[in-house]
Amino acid sequence: MITSREDYEFYLEADKIALNNIENIPFLEKDLYPLKYFQDVYKFQRLLRKLEYYLNCKKSIFYKPLRVYLRWSFARLSQRLGFVIHPNVFGPGLSIAYPGSIIVNIDARVGENCRIHNNVHIATSTYFESSVPHIGDNVFIGPGAVIVGDIRIADNIAIGANSFVNKSFLEEGITIAGAPARKISDKDFDSCYRRSTEILRARIQNQTASSKL
Repeated sequence: MITSREDYEFYLEADKIALNNIENIPFLEKDLYPLKYFQDVYKFQRLLRKLEYYLNCKKSIFYKPLRVYLRWSFARLSQRLGFVIHPNVFGPGLSIAYPGSIIVNIDARVGENCRIHNNVHIATSTYFESSVPHIGDNVFIGPGAVIVGDIRIADNIAIGANSFVNKSFLEEGITIAGAPARKISDKDFDSCYRRSTEILRARIQNQTASSKL
């Protein structure tokens, strides 16, 4: 959760690394999806982090008009892209693959470096149940995945396309898939994506070390 200006800047930079700043999108993906789609996703994530910063750190009545405006802008862009994603759900290093339906319960929690595709639903298992999934760091969520209930997903897990996940997976470094989901491989998140927060922390550490020389 963003609790300071330093956190806000860290989240922005980690998300930028995760999205690869739009410029290095594979050629085929550029053919299939107009560049504007990727720019809109990048804009959405920046707006999400800005909203989180002002909700969490700028609670004074002086900032209320700006918070209202940010909520309105965020809701408008969310509707256009097909996202139902609430503030303070995703950790830094978020990478939304494409526009399209993504619905995430307001009480769900997802760790660092999540790569999430479209047509994903993270929710309670029933309408009246308040228990929601808690997803660890470095988790890849494939297109069409449904993750429901009071479950835990460990770090470094890849969730295959169209999976239905309704039980906890506490073993790290695996791939799960199927309906219902089961372990299918010992390959993990690293085979699917990058750990942008680790890249950023190493960069900051190197800059700090250099400044002391």
